Amino acid sequence: MTGTIPPFSGFGLGLRKEHHEAFLTAPQPVDFVEVISENFMACGGRPLATLEAVRERYPVILHGVSMSLGADQEPDRAYLAELKTLARRIDPLWVSDHLCWTGFGGHNSHDLLPVPYTAEALARCIRNLTIAQDALERPLLIENPSSYVRFPDSTLTEWQFLAELSASTGCYLLLDVNNVFVSSVNHGFDPLEFLSGIPTGRVRQIHLAGHSQGPEGMLIDTHDAPVPDPVWQLYASAVDHLGPVATMIERDDQVPPLADLLAELAQARCLAERVPA
Repeated sequence: MTGTIPPFSGFGLGLRKEHHEAFLTAPQPVDFVEVISENFMACGGRPLATLEAVRERYPVILHGVSMSLGADQEPDRAYLAELKTLARRIDPLWVSDHLCWTGFGGHNSHDLLPVPYTAEALARCIRNLTIAQDALERPLLIENPSSYVRFPDSTLTEWQFLAELSASTGCYLLLDVNNVFVSSVNHGFDPLEFLSGIPTGRVRQIHLAGHSQGPEGMLIDTHDAPVPDPVWQLYASAVDHLGPVATMIERDDQVPPLADLLAELAQARCLAERVPA
């Protein structure tokens, strides 16, 4: 698979149904919106009509949660065909998914399950991502998920794994800064080492979100709270390291009024503007 995704440095929101009407009835101060791909695949009807109406007004990113690139079996060809049809219809800025596996034997767990950072898992992810990119006829962005367990047989760090995956497949990276922070606390690594270890020229998007405190101090990537101060501080370091990158506020639960999310997006713009071009 060959192909490039030009840099794009706007600011956007994860568009959820609570705010569809606001985006369709008045201009909003965003440069793009991101939607969950699976919510619009093979559904047609009002959801797809709404997405097409939004697309007439804003650039759209398709963000998936079910490609299961870390699974033993190859990606589902029917799933890829449906996603390709949606991408042709919407003409997104890009298509993204996660470094994880989500099911087995046709069963979808609806969770982003962790991948061991081994040579064997890397080869499996390279195979599956190559199949997906060839089927979709475009390079993908791959997001680092939050994780809550570590595999004792891992021989690579997460950032080394992502760098190898990108070098081998030509994929780009979606850097979720909240996920870096959550995993760094849960596993005790330096988040700045993560930022220094990823290939900066391959990062095309940043996600910002909040998290919750779980049992015994573990952080959980719940997407149900405002971006907390430690994540803002890490975002400032990321922008300083990467330069201008498309940045988005992501909220999936306890979705607040649109004005609250736009205020967070304004804070991201302010932080990014402080970084010398």
